[in-house]
Amino acid sequence: MDTGTHIVMGVALAGLSTLDPVVNNDPVLFNAILVGTIVGSHAPDFDTVLKLRNNATYIRHHRGVTHSVPAVIFWGVLIASLIHLFFPQVNFWHLYGWTALAVIIHVFVDIFNAYGTQAYRPFTDKWIAHGFINTFDPYIFTLHLAGIVAWILGANPGTTWILIYTVILLYYIKRYMDKREIVKTIKEYFPDTIAVATSPTIKQNYWRVAVTTENRFYVGTVENGHIEIVDEFQKIALPDSSVIDIAKTDKNVSAFLSFSPVYRWEINEFDDYTEVRFIDLRYRSKTFYPFVAVVQINMDNEIISSYTGWIFSEHKLQNKLYVGDSPI
Repeated sequence: MDTGTHIVMGVALAGLSTLDPVVNNDPVLFNAILVGTIVGSHAPDFDTVLKLRNNATYIRHHRGVTHSVPAVIFWGVLIASLIHLFFPQVNFWHLYGWTALAVIIHVFVDIFNAYGTQAYRPFTDKWIAHGFINTFDPYIFTLHLAGIVAWILGANPGTTWILIYTVILLYYIKRYMDKREIVKTIKEYFPDTIAVATSPTIKQNYWRVAVTTENRFYVGTVENGHIEIVDEFQKIALPDSSVIDIAKTDKNVSAFLSFSPVYRWEINEFDDYTEVRFIDLRYRSKTFYPFVAVVQINMDNEIISSYTGWIFSEHKLQNKLYVGDSPI
């Protein structure tokens, strides 16, 4: 989820904590928990600072180790311990319990969007992305804002948040059923379907899909239950060549390949260099595929430039290749 939603979820958890009699009867403990749930709800995304280094590092590690099982335990202990230094009189285990719950819920809700997380590390590095809740969902965010306003106006926080989270749970079930119906329809139309990547949008009735079959990739949209295929590509395995081998050693390409499950590739020959391009098919925007990895290799088999990330025009991509991330 986005930062704003994680923060309001932290506030909501603090409201739910008032159902705990120990918390409800101790204002100081409640204040400590409020800090803990807000910080804990955002903590796994502290890895956003990796963007300051380069896109490759960010893509490879964002929602990776910071969302793993050990990290979930670490964040809860660290945040609760730091807060306890300022509130030594409060019950540590109640503080830790609600703070840890905020971290767990952060990681849990992230697995439902198209980006996903590596939440099962260290048991597996597989990305878990169920793809039926948008990264920013206006309904979920608005329900949280409504709950906060109701709380400010005097509503009982425990009752308010139980009601709101019951509605949100039903909403998740509804979105899951929407996705299941989309996948079912696609598999009926393409019997040799291997995988379907779904990307919900802010619009409730509009989805993006990327379909992998035995021999082709299909990219399409789903609006009001109607599926429209807008692009298709032949599924071709990467060739066994020195150019591809060199490209795979590049940090930007390596990061892209570690993250993207549905992509096509192309090799373009120029006078002075060869360009290898990898294109993620999940994020089509109008007629453009903005998430790419590109590497340029000169005639001496040296990487002269590379880039990975989100880019929305060929002109900007070429600028990035020359003034953006440096090659290895």
